[in-house]
Amino acid sequence: MAEKEKLVLTNLYKTIEHRRDNPIENSYTCYLLDKGIDKILKKVGEESAEVIIAAKNGEHADTIYEIADLLYHLIVMMVDQGIPLEDVLAEIDSRSKKTQNLKQFHKVDKNS
Repeated sequence: MAEKEKLVLTNLYKTIEHRRDNPIENSYTCYLLDKGIDKILKKVGEESAEVIIAAKNGEHADTIYEIADLLYHLIVMMVDQGIPLEDVLAEIDSRSKKTQNLKQFHKVDKNS
């Protein structure tokens, strides 16, 4: 991941942590964190569906907008759950180094 993109995600993560630790009135992030994991996960689900719909419709601008919403809500969830951004980035980095890792699916004998 390029440093600029990593910095953007890191800054967003830190901003959400700051909102958690220093609530601000009328902050959407504070609202989500105050409502808790059920509300946060509901938003993650809604945003996931919106990404799917936008992509299916072939609307790139809408898809980009919805992906940004999804990433934001995922990072709110990460902060709420105490999942460090560095852990997720390390996992992505680890996966990017793998090659020829197509999973082999179990073949079912339909005659048995």
